[in-house]
Amino acid sequence: MAYLTLAGAILLEVMATTLMKYSDGFSRLWPSVGSLGGYAVAFALLAQSLKTLDVGAAYAIWAGVGTALIATIGMLFLSEPATLARVVGVALVIAGVVVLNLGGAH
Repeated sequence: MAYLTLAGAILLEVMATTLMKYSDGFSRLWPSVGSLGGYAVAFALLAQSLKTLDVGAAYAIWAGVGTALIATIGMLFLSEPATLARVVGVALVIAGVVVLNLGGAH
């Protein structure tokens, strides 16, 4: 259940970050409200998942998956260039999360 809660936290954080882009520097009301609300719920879900997950593993998953998803969304939907360096960077982030979690597995 903790991983499901963490997944929800990640998805809300990604949504909030995407909405922040559309808020135009918090000058547009509804994307701004959605962004702030998404972050609030995302942090609440992250806090709940930390009741049972190790903080290092949970934060590595949170940061790595969130970063990879945001970079991918930027390249696919926000007209950011999909350069080889960016694609390799996303792959390295994912690899780093996997290695951190394998290293902490019992």
